[in-house]
Amino acid sequence: MTKPTTENKSAADVTIRPATRDDLPALAQLITGYVKANRLLPRTQSELDDLIPFGFVACLSDRVVGFAALEIYSSKLAEVRSLAVAPEMQGNGLGKRLVQECVELAQSRNVLEVMAITSAEDFFQSCGFDFTLPGEKKALFVRTREEL
Repeated sequence: MTKPTTENKSAADVTIRPATRDDLPALAQLITGYVKANRLLPRTQSELDDLIPFGFVACLSDRVVGFAALEIYSSKLAEVRSLAVAPEMQGNGLGKRLVQECVELAQSRNVLEVMAITSAEDFFQSCGFDFTLPGEKKALFVRTREEL
């Protein structure tokens, strides 16, 4: 009998759990592909380390196949950060499950609003996010330098 590969596993085989410092090497590797594709901002080891206490990983057996973290700015605002799902596991609802964990953490911490800065608007809208908040609040940005 051959060992099952990731390709013939389903999202039902994936567990979501709080991230630990032991996950850091796998997280760095997972995020690298997204950084190279310009889909995520680069994260230093220190920045990833800071996300761990408020992060969640999706694991297939002992392999990390997804990650998301909640960065809490205040009792009013938090942000979903560094959402990444291994390409072969995308389209199975893992991203939504990770985002939901972040939203539930914000709720448990009594944070009023959670935002996502993203180029995947459709995905976050399918998770319940919208472009504006009640009262037509909008986020506006100004660039202070050309490159990161």
